[in-house]
Amino acid sequence: MVYIDNMPTTIQINKNTREKLRRLRHKCESYDDIIERLITYFEELNVENLIEQRYKKLQKEKDQYISQ
Repeated sequence: MVYIDNMPTTIQINKNTREKLRRLRHKCESYDDIIERLITYFEELNVENLIEQRYKKLQKEKDQYISQ
């Protein structure tokens, strides 16, 4: 039985993106490692939740910043 989850694949990215990934690279890290690290970072950061919280806070405090 072959598991295809861990089989390599090819994705196309432009050269500029590849260079950005290289700059983010730690020693001996593959592109897959870099991408996995970035995904994990953003999942943990939970950007969508952070934006929602800040939006709600601004809505509550908007009268302090807007003169009528």
